[in-house]
Amino acid sequence: MVDKNDEFLGKLLATFRIEADAHLHAMASGLLVLEKTPVAEQRDTIVEMIFRAAHSLKGAARVVNLTQVEAVCRSLENVLSAMKDKRLAISSQLVDLLLRATDVLAELLAVEGNSAGVNKPLLTALVRQLDGALTRPLPPSAAPASAIQTVPPALYASAAGSDDHSAAHVSGTVPSAAPTPASATIRVAADKLDAVMGQVEELLLPRLAAGQRVQELSEATAILAAWKKQQLKIQPVLRAIDRELTHNLKISTGFRLAHELTRLLKYLDAEQTQMKVLEDQLEKLQCAADQDHRALATIIDSLRRDIKEMQLLPFSSLLKILPRFSRELAREQGKSLELMIQGGELEIDRQILEEMKDPLIHLVRNCIDHGIEQPAVRVSKGKPAKGTITLACSQKDSSTAEVIVADDGAGIDLSMIKEAACRLDVVSTEEAEQLDEVGATALAFQSGVSTRSIITDISGRGLGLAIVREKVESLGGRIIAKSSPDSGTSFHILLPLTRANFRGVLVHAGGQLFVIPSTSIERVVRIGVTEIRTVENSATILVDEQAVSLVWLSDVLELPRQTAEVGPMKSAAAVVLGSGLVRLAFLVEEILGEQEVLVKALARPLIRIRNIAGASVLGSGEVAPVLNVADLLRSAVKRPAAAATFAAQLSDRADERIKKLSILVVEDSITSRILLKNILESAGYRVGTAVDGADAYRTVKTDTFDLVVSDVEMPRMNGFDLTARIRADEQLTALPVVLVTALESREHRERGIDAGANAYIVKSSFDQSNLLEVIQRLIGTPA
Repeated sequence: MVDKNDEFLGKLLATFRIEADAHLHAMASGLLVLEKTPVAEQRDTIVEMIFRAAHSLKGAARVVNLTQVEAVCRSLENVLSAMKDKRLAISSQLVDLLLRATDVLAELLAVEGNSAGVNKPLLTALVRQLDGALTRPLPPSAAPASAIQTVPPALYASAAGSDDHSAAHVSGTVPSAAPTPASATIRVAADKLDAVMGQVEELLLPRLAAGQRVQELSEATAILAAWKKQQLKIQPVLRAIDRELTHNLKISTGFRLAHELTRLLKYLDAEQTQMKVLEDQLEKLQCAADQDHRALATIIDSLRRDIKEMQLLPFSSLLKILPRFSRELAREQGKSLELMIQGGELEIDRQILEEMKDPLIHLVRNCIDHGIEQPAVRVSKGKPAKGTITLACSQKDSSTAEVIVADDGAGIDLSMIKEAACRLDVVSTEEAEQLDEVGATALAFQSGVSTRSIITDISGRGLGLAIVREKVESLGGRIIAKSSPDSGTSFHILLPLTRANFRGVLVHAGGQLFVIPSTSIERVVRIGVTEIRTVENSATILVDEQAVSLVWLSDVLELPRQTAEVGPMKSAAAVVLGSGLVRLAFLVEEILGEQEVLVKALARPLIRIRNIAGASVLGSGEVAPVLNVADLLRSAVKRPAAAATFAAQLSDRADERIKKLSILVVEDSITSRILLKNILESAGYRVGTAVDGADAYRTVKTDTFDLVVSDVEMPRMNGFDLTARIRADEQLTALPVVLVTALESREHRERGIDAGANAYIVKSSFDQSNLLEVIQRLIGTPA
């Protein structure tokens, strides 16, 4: 069966080929005409046309992820831009070079998607020669056409033509002529280690099964011992009956019954001997099974520990990208800062480091964008003009590491955080006023809470810190934020040094068995009816002297209860779960205990089921669903009285959204236009299109749209001018505008803000989920 995504990608590539051929033809034809045109004004028009074709081809190549084509087009753009600005003279040699570049582009497009067949060093040399034309104009004697004539054939090396030297370089083999102390070690690919680790984790199932067999043998031995004890008790009774029959009944009858009873007693005596033999064999078998189980558990645990140690990497390996990233982002915002790193030698599991890469980038970006002030502002506060961001890693105990990301900036404005949270109905105004500093700071981790009024590619969505918290908690850690006005903010992250084995608490709810991850459980308690209080029509209990809402787990899972309400003389078990600001207690029918479990991801079509994170196979062979705690808390919050509170609002909103939300896509590139249209239609929106700003303005005046997604660089009217026209129109002034563009400088972003755009997304970091999140925040989800 053909995957829908693959089918769409094939259609998108076919559309791209048509557009790319047109752009290449326009560029080649324009270059040939340019060389023969002596009039300067006409040359300017032709150069502008070629420049636009190169720019459009670059943007379309980025959409379909053809990075080599994008790189060549970028260099072409730079050369053509210099020609437009009269910084580079037009010559035959330069035109030859540009024509050869279009030939290379054609060759690259012919092998689209087959990056393995591209000789990257020679392709880099071509790009370097284009870039070099900006600073070193080609001399009249140079022959650029012949100089690069060998580039296209050499760009594509066959697999059979790979030489041994290149293979050795790629694999990282150390030459035998240079022996080092590291010769006692070997390099193993990370994916191979992951595969072995996966197989070791699979050994957990037979280990659990072996433990289950030991338990079953123990139960069988106990049953046999109880049976033996019952038989020993019945023998005296049978002997008493034998004596009574012998003395009180007639001789013939008594003799006959006494004879039968004697036979029965002899059988029971013999059975006792057989039972003793069976009991001894069961005990030996149980002892052997127990020894095998302990040996298997020891070997598996040792093997797992050794492989985990192989996957440990120093914390500094995670930070290679951060110095340059922070420097470029700070310069882009006109800020000055120093990044200080401490404790980089501490070793942490490679998978944890990989998972923490994006969260740390989010935190550093947050510190630069929200924390560090402009140099002039810092000086006015008596601070050094250069801000400081500190990344420190230290070991808290034998299994936990603490990562601190701190800045000396302005700190978190708690009043703005509370206001944003109230605006999103995360908390009520009354609840926000009662929050202490810790509780108010925790609001920053709620999805959608942001102190920025405009959404950009850097900030404004209110998702960065929420993503960080979710990722840290998924790794079995936790994060705490501390802030002081004008002194800075610090994020304290506690992480396991290695991937912890998954442990879960087995519970019965609705007559079924479920697994709750141990890392999400604050505590397990038993409560009686006298401990339950009613607060605002919701059952609550006291946990750590704080009121915690109480719900039945079976009710949240929409399963019938198998247990009656808690009576005056009865008690029930409850599991207290917490995540962020939400803390709830779930009543269950029975808690069976905690154990290590092997979790399996759900397969299609069960990839995403509400409240379920996966499934676990227990030692008994029974399959138990693993509960998704975050989903559980969200589902539980909707069930109590709060559900009635929101019912009217939801019904009102439903009436408003009977009509599909509509979006206008403004993009001059047909490839980008089709891609955006497909993304938005797949998300459930009604989509209209326009080819430039002028066409878009006419369209929004004659039709009704809920939002506009626009490119910036377009003929006739660009995205900035379109946004300004919309804001100046009384009928359209409230229409949200999202700019999606390749212009990523601070000046362009500020120009978008000045024009009145609601969001500014840079194409270099474009991700369809980001776009959909921005749109949902501005106008909501489609009907």
